[in-house]
Amino acid sequence: MINREMFGYGSEKSSIREIAAYAAGRKAAIGADKVYDFSLGNPSTPAPDEVRASIERALTLPSIQLHGYTPAVGLPEARQAVATSLNRRYGTDYAADDLFLTAGAAPALAATFRALVEPGEGAEIIVIAPYFPEYKLWIECAGARCVEVLADQETFDIDVDAVAAALTAHTCAIVVDSPNNPTGAIYPAETLRTLGEALDAAERRFGTKITLVSDEPYREITYGTEVPWIPSIHDRTVVTYSYSKALSLPGERIGWVLVPPTHPEHDELYAAIAGASRTLGHVCAPSLFQRVLIDCVDVPPNVAAYAENREALTSGLGKLGYDYVEPQGAFYLWVRALEPDADAFFQRAKALELLPVPSDSFGCPGWVRVGYCVSHATIVDSMSAWEKLAAHYA
Repeated sequence: MINREMFGYGSEKSSIREIAAYAAGRKAAIGADKVYDFSLGNPSTPAPDEVRASIERALTLPSIQLHGYTPAVGLPEARQAVATSLNRRYGTDYAADDLFLTAGAAPALAATFRALVEPGEGAEIIVIAPYFPEYKLWIECAGARCVEVLADQETFDIDVDAVAAALTAHTCAIVVDSPNNPTGAIYPAETLRTLGEALDAAERRFGTKITLVSDEPYREITYGTEVPWIPSIHDRTVVTYSYSKALSLPGERIGWVLVPPTHPEHDELYAAIAGASRTLGHVCAPSLFQRVLIDCVDVPPNVAAYAENREALTSGLGKLGYDYVEPQGAFYLWVRALEPDADAFFQRAKALELLPVPSDSFGCPGWVRVGYCVSHATIVDSMSAWEKLAAHYA
């Protein structure tokens, strides 16, 4: 027998991946310089030199040390390196045993959701739309219902009143993503403080516990706006992180879950995340990149390259009359489609070899996501196609 639920997930392809696959085929057919692929969050900036130097040093280690198993939770020295970095940056007092290393943020989130959900009890997890589409899959596979709450449609900040209205006795968690994928919005400290108060009030009203899950793979990619450290604002918080974006290592899969000691169920939740990871097939995060993490935990990303791309894209599209949300962080531009049907708009763009991602899969109609983690030339060269697209609607 085949698991029909898993068959359904496998048959229902990711829009982002489908567009990226189409782009790869078009590049092979007509040349990469003629295809303007803005689909994947796949950094085009190279990994920092420190990463190469760390790998080369690691290659001198004995094979069993370099390629052998590490503890399931990760090397103690790697976890301590992360804890030390966080403590220095945010004035906290984390220890290695508050961190669980994972193969990127995806398994960190999947394990966290599974650790928080008691199957069969109608659990609900709230997401702020627009949101990264895979959240829904991981939430449902944990046995919960994904509840979408629209962000403020002008600022794309969290609409706390709408969240408060969506909280029920079944709510076990809410996911926030700041800087946000796909809008680039950074949630202000005051919004997060108000959100925490709403969660506290719901816990008192329903006699339940609601964990705030902060997914932060874009934390280091910002353009002058500070990203609040949420565990210092709200105690019942878990943080998931990936080095895919900051160190340009999306294919190497290294990240972590932090359960801060301020979380009231710290010990139980940490053990549950470890157990959930085990059921999901986790053995250990890649040992080589745990060692890279020790050396490179504080190496900054090349934000200047993304800032240059951001300026070229926003100024170019602005001159052509497109409406967009000014991104405060990450490397995506949220552009309003020139008709209500985002997919129809995408199909017209596709005919011009322009490949953004329509917004429906992000839980919000009428927009497209344009990933500007591409070469600068791709942005500059794409402007004639964006102009033709706008002219069609004019």
